[in-house]
Amino acid sequence: MLGFVPPLPQQPGRPPASGHMIVCGDDALARRLAVELRYIYGERVTLLLPPGRDPSSPETPLTQRGRAAALFGRMSAAMSRAGNGSGTTGGNGATGGSGDTNAGVEAVRIMEAPEPSDDALEEAGIDRAAALALVYDDDERNIRAALTARRLNPRLRLVIRLYNRKLGQHLEELLDQAAAVAMPGIDPALLDASTTVLSDADTAAPALAATALTGSSKVIQAEGLLLRAAERPPPRSGERADPGLCTLALLSSTTNDPAGAEGSDSSGDEAPRLLPDERAVAETTGRGTVVLEAISRADPARSATRMGGRGAPLSQIFSRRLRWSALGFALAAVALVIASLLTTKDTALHSTYLTVLDLLGMNDPAEGAPPARQIIQILSGIAGLLLLPLLIAAVLEAFGTLRTASSLRRPPRGLGGHVVLLGLGKIGTRVLVRLRELDIPVVVVEEDPEARGIPLARSLHVPTVIGDVTQEGVLEAAKVYRARALLALTSIDTTNLEAALYARSVKPDLRVALRLYDDEFATAVYRTLRTAHPQALTRSRSVSHLAAPAFAGAMMGRQILGAIPVERKVMLFAALEVAGHPQLEGHTVEQTFRAGAWRVLAIDATPPADRNPDLAALPPFDPEGDATPPPSGLVWDLHPGYVLRAQDRVVIAATRRGLAELLRRQRSAVPGR
Repeated sequence: MLGFVPPLPQQPGRPPASGHMIVCGDDALARRLAVELRYIYGERVTLLLPPGRDPSSPETPLTQRGRAAALFGRMSAAMSRAGNGSGTTGGNGATGGSGDTNAGVEAVRIMEAPEPSDDALEEAGIDRAAALALVYDDDERNIRAALTARRLNPRLRLVIRLYNRKLGQHLEELLDQAAAVAMPGIDPALLDASTTVLSDADTAAPALAATALTGSSKVIQAEGLLLRAAERPPPRSGERADPGLCTLALLSSTTNDPAGAEGSDSSGDEAPRLLPDERAVAETTGRGTVVLEAISRADPARSATRMGGRGAPLSQIFSRRLRWSALGFALAAVALVIASLLTTKDTALHSTYLTVLDLLGMNDPAEGAPPARQIIQILSGIAGLLLLPLLIAAVLEAFGTLRTASSLRRPPRGLGGHVVLLGLGKIGTRVLVRLRELDIPVVVVEEDPEARGIPLARSLHVPTVIGDVTQEGVLEAAKVYRARALLALTSIDTTNLEAALYARSVKPDLRVALRLYDDEFATAVYRTLRTAHPQALTRSRSVSHLAAPAFAGAMMGRQILGAIPVERKVMLFAALEVAGHPQLEGHTVEQTFRAGAWRVLAIDATPPADRNPDLAALPPFDPEGDATPPPSGLVWDLHPGYVLRAQDRVVIAATRRGLAELLRRQRSAVPGR
């Protein structure tokens, strides 16, 4: 039976407004996404949650109405404190930022239903909704709901959370075709944005993997190009900070203060400053920076080569000692053939034939033959005796290698400088792939031998320790005392914290990154660990906090290329059409820059008819006809005086509030939006 929780603080039973947005999910991502849409973008939101609480999901503390209200209250209050005037009234009459909570504007409408069925979606107002996000932690449930939603409202914009990338591509094509059939003559740009398939694991994995690297690089991919945003320490006295291609952020002033808080939305003047202007960068001292460091060509074949081939080289099947023994036997056989040629004056083929028979013990005794032939036969027999144990050893080694290849490897002796990765769920598996693509040695610790990422670890020959990280000796088996970093990515906050504390007791200067859900808890953990170990780098990350802005941007019909964390803030990289944006169209690149909000990084010089609709994907090319992919149409070295035209498409770096303001201005400038 469908359960309805009255909206907060609306009157019970009030129907949803036309053009509102619906979020369906069962974990932290759904709630963070609802907050993002309501309090950043100013949209009216209906949140559909399952009743009760799933005990197997540690990150679901807010399924009841009271707990959900508490979350929304804390998040909206934090966003209100962080507001700097960007919460202006949009074209739909809703206010964003601090105006929502202070003015008593309707909050998120919360409903409860076991499944996103026809009745539940109709009760949520699917026929009047502008967009629907399906972010259940179950691919099958999301697919069923997407097919139902497309049937109930063909014009609906769908954002679907799927872990399976290949299945997601096929589903996106299928749902787009259904929308095209239901709406003949639809604008291709609108059709392309009608269905978006995202993965929170793919969104968060680059940032989580980057914390294991010195310099903390974050990589965003755009049309086959890799954008690297790197953290740089504060310049020394008399030195000037290298801005790279451009400065994306100034880190918080409390970075080196053990008692300070990691910069977040509620850190005030001490918080990191996103997208500062040149004057702010020049006047600021003692702060590290995040700069756009380099742009390089992505290798479409790299990930495949990292996964390893289908076969195994001989060096991995047979030991070095066995290979040297086989080589010695082969040289002895060749020497016997040569000796037979020189003494018997026989043909090479016949001498080789007789020698092989002698080695295998299949020839008749050389009675009456010359003494040289008899001696060669005796030597061949002795060599043949050595061949049998050599063949047995080869068979045993090959069998042992194949058995080892199908089992998990143990951490080898002398291993050091590696990353210890805790947890091989959805997030841990994606992070493992990213670390291996970067050629970083990894040791995995996983409690469940049937976990999602175990087959991948086996195929990549990644050393794996099966055991509970809270038990004594498990982290030692992963050689954490020799590791360069620890990534605690299990879904249980207390497990991650316990592992981090124990690892720090073993190696105080260990670089640690924890996956934590609650922001307040993460801040407290960060302060404590940094106070106890000020020389060691500590980072706390929330997957839902990293992924929610990208999902919210897709709900607004914009392509988010990626999101990078700047301490506890998030910066977005998005692709935008200039048409309809009054603060972009007709202005120069220099004029469009707004400190703390957005910055144009690149322009797509490809003609509109030939553009790749998905900038995050590699451009298609024929590897047999051309060894290199076609050149990207993105131009990064923009002249400040270049005037943006309506037909241009640009890549921007933006804060969450900055992107929301751009969209509000566009909506108010275009009639009917």
